[in-house]
Amino acid sequence: MVDEKLREIIRDYETVVRVVDQDASDSKDRAYGGYIRATKGRLQEYITDKLIRIAWQSIGGDIDLLEINSKKIAIPIRESYIARISEKDVSDYIRQNIKDYVYKLSVDKHIFIDGEFVMAVECKSFAENAMIKRILIDFDLLKTQYPNLMCYLFQLESQLGGDYCELTKPIYGSRSTRTIQSYFKCDLKIITLLSGERKVKKPIHKHFKELTIESLKDAMEILATDMKKFL
Repeated sequence: MVDEKLREIIRDYETVVRVVDQDASDSKDRAYGGYIRATKGRLQEYITDKLIRIAWQSIGGDIDLLEINSKKIAIPIRESYIARISEKDVSDYIRQNIKDYVYKLSVDKHIFIDGEFVMAVECKSFAENAMIKRILIDFDLLKTQYPNLMCYLFQLESQLGGDYCELTKPIYGSRSTRTIQSYFKCDLKIITLLSGERKVKKPIHKHFKELTIESLKDAMEILATDMKKFL
């Protein structure tokens, strides 16, 4: 049953990737590059959503207890910051209106189990280190409100260097990415689905890359292992 669900993901991936170039060329509503990027982004979100549900059910989880959304979460202003403001009129005004001082944040997938926000996933067609910094900032902000939140990056391809694109175990990562991560509290798990470093001049919609059942199983098993504590 699990294998068939994973093969369905592969079939959907192949269908989208093999036609997206022509669809983008035919589109009159959006520029070619924007169409390609949007389609790949939606594809990765679709794959990730499917993998989360398959992983939960594979360990006997009740699908009715699983909710996936991307609703905004309010991050409140910190009192320690207000205390640092040198202009007293400004700090007093903020304190008087403190309920209005929030930053509303979401990432691509918020996973709730039995009403508890337990996992968050950012989905990318590919990632490089400039993206990693923003992703880590968002996750660190979420973890101010949910300290035990588990955080993931799911990417089709990798442009991070190191062995993220080799789909081997263990993943040692790249020197630059690991160094960036060392400055953040988030223990980010990076999961790559397609083998081989992303090449700008060889996009997958023109130079097809195979999505294998083995890479999907590896990703699913990482999620399933982390979800077991919520059974």
